[in-house]
Amino acid sequence: MKISLLSSSLIFVVLILSFSDSWAAASYVLDETPRSEDFIRCIQSNSNNVTSISKLIFTPMNASFLPIWQVAVQNLRFLKPSTHKPSIIVTPVEETLIQKTLYCAKKHGYEIRIRSGGHDGEGLSYTADVPFVMIDLTNMRSIKVDVAKRTAWVQGGATLGELYYTITQKSDTLFFPAGLCPGVGVGGHMGGGGYGNHMRKYGTAADNVLNVRFMDVNGNVLNKKSMGKDLFWAIRGGGASSFGIVLAWKLRLVPVPKKVTVFVVTKTLEQGATKIFNKYQYVAPAIDRNLHIRTLMFGRYIGNTTKKTVVLTFQGVYQGTRDTLVSLLDQKFPELGVTRDICEEMTTLQSTILFWGVPRSTAVEIVTNRSAIPKVNSISKVDYVRTPIPISGLRKIWRKILENDGSELLGSNPFGGRMAEYSETAIPYPHRAGVLYQLFKNVNFNGQTSDTTPISLRRTAWLRSLEKLLTPYVSKNPREAYSNYVDLDLGVGNATYEEASVWGERYWKRSNFRKLIRIKAKVDPKNFLRHPQSIPVF
Repeated sequence: MKISLLSSSLIFVVLILSFSDSWAAASYVLDETPRSEDFIRCIQSNSNNVTSISKLIFTPMNASFLPIWQVAVQNLRFLKPSTHKPSIIVTPVEETLIQKTLYCAKKHGYEIRIRSGGHDGEGLSYTADVPFVMIDLTNMRSIKVDVAKRTAWVQGGATLGELYYTITQKSDTLFFPAGLCPGVGVGGHMGGGGYGNHMRKYGTAADNVLNVRFMDVNGNVLNKKSMGKDLFWAIRGGGASSFGIVLAWKLRLVPVPKKVTVFVVTKTLEQGATKIFNKYQYVAPAIDRNLHIRTLMFGRYIGNTTKKTVVLTFQGVYQGTRDTLVSLLDQKFPELGVTRDICEEMTTLQSTILFWGVPRSTAVEIVTNRSAIPKVNSISKVDYVRTPIPISGLRKIWRKILENDGSELLGSNPFGGRMAEYSETAIPYPHRAGVLYQLFKNVNFNGQTSDTTPISLRRTAWLRSLEKLLTPYVSKNPREAYSNYVDLDLGVGNATYEEASVWGERYWKRSNFRKLIRIKAKVDPKNFLRHPQSIPVF
């Protein structure tokens, strides 16, 4: 039923007042930010409950705006005044507000950014150089576990930690194969692939998506059947936010033992770390898929001296008992020196927390406490190694680490096992057969006021020089990268395929990237959902 112009105006004034702390602030919105006003008027004209809507939409004039934006900025280098922030933040509790947001953003010239957990390395879910509306899914995080069917429905605003905890409250023999950081949002994680300690046995997180509840650019709510096989293929590893909004995933839960076995072994160069890692490159991708051994590598001063060394920490988790693990490693990798007394049996969730980097004694409930999960302050890049790096190459890497100031962290995660059994075109995530391990590289800006101080810039330059040094030793044609570790250094051009292929083929390889482009042209031909490295439309 139509309402009078006067009534409509009065409702709008009430809405604006609720977005501000005073009438003066409301007047400022009306005078200085007319586009926000237009967007809000559009939302309220399609809503029955103005008061409810006012509690879910925020503009910079509202005292809650900045805290809401900041809370899920997971990389501290973006917490600075110069970072471009949203014009409007929408925090829906149900799907209809998302539909209205898409409609009104299109109508009034805003781009859209979609934030699930806020862990994207370049801040693309919460910052942009153009006026944009940020849809923050934090209020949409329900999780329903069906133990009998070994499935779970999880909304796009939930985190991995919340998912893991909910599963373990229902069953001590089921889990979901995904990443280690509990604060990562499930919407983006599965949308880009998602790897973790179970990938050698069960594949990526995206490999274990069974169904989806998904909103396309026109506000249509789709599932696996109604969207068609191409779009369902694209959103599991191809960057779901290029195509629409993940409202919820249906996941396949996997069996795990009640207790897994964990070990940590630390070696320095003086203790033979080079030869051990050289052997690791051959053993870790080929060993029993119940065993995942990752390594962390960094420089450290020796005692109180001025001499530095490189430290390699080998962290293993085995889906079985310590006796079976020790026997396996005695046979396959005795150089690592794993003995029964350094192994510890614990639950899968406890092992995830330990690998995440907090003490073993920490209560598992920490994974559901978003405010207790520390943020990072860093830049990260990823490579894939398909041929073992020779000892001469490893020594070059160690020397490079020793040149830096201790802000670096390198890590390897072995592939093989189930990962090698999937075709590289099964889903858009293509890093499959032939990959020995993924190589993670990171520098932090701890102790610096920003990522642009002289020291921060030196650290960034060091990371880029490491990239150059690694060129002969990592994958080629293309040099593979991982879209969940988005890297704008790879390029942002997307006016032509030639421009976009510079970064797109590195994330997805040529065949998959071309297919993603074709699907994008069908489901979002006007390229409304976009960011600097979204799937382009030509």
